[in-house]
Amino acid sequence: MTTLEFNYKLMGLQNNLKYFAYTLTSNYEDAQDLVQETYLKALTNREKFAANTNLKAWTFTIMKNTFINNYRQSVRKNTILDKTDDLYYLNLSKESSIGLPDSDYTTKEINNTIKKISPEQRTPFEMYNQGYKYKEIANKLGLSIGTVKSRIFFTRKKLMEALKEQ
Repeated sequence: MTTLEFNYKLMGLQNNLKYFAYTLTSNYEDAQDLVQETYLKALTNREKFAANTNLKAWTFTIMKNTFINNYRQSVRKNTILDKTDDLYYLNLSKESSIGLPDSDYTTKEINNTIKKISPEQRTPFEMYNQGYKYKEIANKLGLSIGTVKSRIFFTRKKLMEALKEQ
C-alpha cells in the first residue's frame, strides 16, 4: 500500500475514530486530542502496518493503547509518596478540608452536631464511619441490614440539614 493510499484510508476513519475516542474519554476536547495523537502514531508507524490487514482495527488498537497509557500516566502523576512516620499525607484525602482556615465547618462543630442525634440513629452511622461494613453493624446491633442502611442514610440527611442551618 502506498503512502497516499494509506493516508486516504486513514482519513476515511476519522468519524469512527472520533466516536470511539469520545466513548473512551467522555469529553469532547480529550477525544479530539486522542484522535490527533492516534493519527500521529499511525502515520509515524505506517511501515509497521501489514498490507491486506484491517486498518480500522489497527488504528483502534493504537487509540485504545494510547488512552490506557495516558490514563496510567495520569494516575502515576497523582500518586502521593508519603514519608511521614504516621502516613499522615497518604491517609488524608485530597478533598479534605481538615486544618484549612477556609473550611466551612470544623471537626468539633461536626462532632457536636452528630452528638445531638439520637443514639439509635447515631450508633450505626458512627460505626459505618469507623469502617464497619453494613453486615457487621447489623450483627453487632441485632438489626436487619435494611434498617442499618436506612438509619445511616437518615443520619446523614439530618446531619446535612443541621449543618446547613448553622
